[in-house]
Amino acid sequence: VQEVVPVKKILFVCHGNICRSPMAEFIMKALINEAGLSGEISADSKALHTDEIGCDTHRGTRLVLQEHSIPFTKRAAALMVRDDYERYDYIVAMDTENMNDLDRLTESDPAGKVFRLLSFTGGERDVADPWYTGDFDRTYRDVDAGCRALLLRLTEKK
Repeated sequence: VQEVVPVKKILFVCHGNICRSPMAEFIMKALINEAGLSGEISADSKALHTDEIGCDTHRGTRLVLQEHSIPFTKRAAALMVRDDYERYDYIVAMDTENMNDLDRLTESDPAGKVFRLLSFTGGERDVADPWYTGDFDRTYRDVDAGCRALLLRLTEKK
């Protein structure tokens, strides 16, 4: 009899869900697939603000993912709602503003599910928003490092 392993569900969030959080979603999906863990871990992404709802992933994010051979699909930015807090095991924010938004949305994270992405690398720094910086390569490096560290944490707990 094969043991049924509950899927660990990760939700990446950022301001508009067109740059950083979809970048994290697609990088994490690639890492999960590469590790053969697609039946055990899932990744998704959503926005904390309504600015870009319905929009596809930003062109700069798509370009940097292509440069690194990370597969992605056409998508529409979606808004995180309170019920998502119950649906996901890890809610991973990109910056201090996101953490503040999540504190309000989750009523101070009673289940301890909210994390800043770079905290998994041992740091507390923000992932810079390429919407403002224009530096998608730097954002990619941070997001990739954070996703790799998160995957390591999830697989070490087995």
